[in-house]
Amino acid sequence: MAARLFARRRDGRVEVRLSDEGRAFVAATAREVAAAEGDPGHAWGAGLHAPIDPGRDADDPLAILSRQSDLASNAELVLATLAEATLSDAEAWAWFCTLQVALRSIAVANGLLDDDAWNARGGSLVEHVQTLQALLFELAKVL
Repeated sequence: MAARLFARRRDGRVEVRLSDEGRAFVAATAREVAAAEGDPGHAWGAGLHAPIDPGRDADDPLAILSRQSDLASNAELVLATLAEATLSDAEAWAWFCTLQVALRSIAVANGLLDDDAWNARGGSLVEHVQTLQALLFELAKVL
C-alpha cells in the first residue's frame, strides 16, 4: 500500500508527509498561481480570473476583487507554510484551494476540457496534471 501524503493527527492538525521533491512541486505550483495573479497576460489568466459561476459575478468588480484576493492570499500562505511538518485546517484548505486553482488553470490554458483533448495530450503535461490530481485527492481525504 502506498504511503499517505497527508494524515489527520489526533490534535486536529494535518501532517504533511511530502518528500523534498513533493514540496518543491507544491512550491512551484503556488509560485505559478501567485505569478498568474499578478500578471494579466499570464497563460493561466483565463482560468484564474474567470468567474466560478458566470451568471452570478461576471460583471461584479467587488466579487472579482474578492476572488483575486483569496487566490493571492492562499498561494502566499502555501509558500509561507511549505516547510511545516503540520498544517492547521485553514492552512491545509489554502493548499487545497491553490492546487485546485492551478489544476483548473492548466486545464483551461491547455484546452484539456474533454476526454478527447486529454487523450490527445501526453508527456510532462499529463504527468503534471496527474500529480496535481493525486495531491488533491490525498489532501481531500483529510479535510
